[in-house]
Amino acid sequence: MQKWIMSGILAVACIFAVVLMFTLPGREQVAQEEKPQMPEVTLNAEQAEATVKANCIACHGDQLQGGAGPNLQKIGSELSSDQLYSIITKGKGGVMPSFKDKLKEDEIANVALYLSEKK
Repeated sequence: MQKWIMSGILAVACIFAVVLMFTLPGREQVAQEEKPQMPEVTLNAEQAEATVKANCIACHGDQLQGGAGPNLQKIGSELSSDQLYSIITKGKGGVMPSFKDKLKEDEIANVALYLSEKK
């Protein structure tokens, strides 16, 4: 009886291992998720300003002077548009929330381009 139980547990563990092998993300997928690719967009400053006012001023201030979040008035001299896109998309630690579920990719890219111009 004990052999049957042990055999059953071993079989379930093997099936579970096979299922995990086929469902867990691969290295390439994890790397792509870690560094999102910014889509090609043309800067629309008006639209970017509206997006920033609707989503960013609570933490970064109405003039991007900082507050709960850092000052963004000259962020373009520190970070590239790709780096900004990654931060806005994924968030940064527990301080900056992710906006990938709140904004479309092209909206995030437009804001990243807009902020990269702030030097």
